Amino acid sequence: MSTLLEAEHLTKIFTQRGQEPFKAVDDVSFSLKEGETLGIVGESGSGKSTLAKLITRLTDITEGTLRFEGKDITKLKPSRLKEVYGNIQMVFQNPVGSFDPRRTLGDGIGESLRNRGMKKEDVEKRVRELLEQCGLDGEYAKRYPHEVSGGQCQRAAIARALAVEPKVLICDEATSALDVTIQKQIMELLEELKEKHGLSFIFICHNLALVQMFCDKVLVLYEGKVRFLLLFLLYEGKVVESGIPDDIINNPKEEYTQKLVDAVFS
Repeated sequence: MSTLLEAEHLTKIFTQRGQEPFKAVDDVSFSLKEGETLGIVGESGSGKSTLAKLITRLTDITEGTLRFEGKDITKLKPSRLKEVYGNIQMVFQNPVGSFDPRRTLGDGIGESLRNRGMKKEDVEKRVRELLEQCGLDGEYAKRYPHEVSGGQCQRAAIARALAVEPKVLICDEATSALDVTIQKQIMELLEELKEKHGLSFIFICHNLALVQMFCDKVLVLYEGKVRFLLLFLLYEGKVVESGIPDDIINNPKEEYTQKLVDAVFS
């Protein structure tokens, strides 16, 4: 498998007048291959979501290099960022909040297709196909975000992300706001999409049980920094521990990792 995404020494420093600079992500490196799933784990404030925004270029990178299919995308100008968005899409924690409440789900899903010049009738057909692919009837295109359940809205959000046929899908706590039953259904959908389309995933989550089930390797963040590589655990932006999920969960080497494991499995 070839490497799709490669990050080297990614760092994000936020500055505010009158305050000390804050390093949210600190020297993080990783790679993601075709069809691979990388989990990113850590407590709130560990730098997980900031790292995701660096990868999607929603936030500028202070230091380090980000490459997609060997091409440096670290400093792409805004006019060329659509190249990134076509290859890397994101699914957010709050699906209802990610849609415009004044527009139907179909409008939201089809926006990127219209922006690419697709005809109205072709957009409508493709939107129905995407909804059905994600387990919803095509008629859901006519509904507004407040008219569907959280799980249904998250399925629509995944359909929207798939509209541009990305190679990498970033799920930022995409199941954390859902109840356990719906959470399981969404995870089954993601697994199905991975197998059918060969998608690569970056799966941001605080639930190690889901990570163990879905991810090939995990990044554990602590203070924004990575300390080990294979399974990554993040705390305050640093990688604390890395390895395959089963090894990390069954035999954690770091106290911080042990606390995360205990919170889920004890």
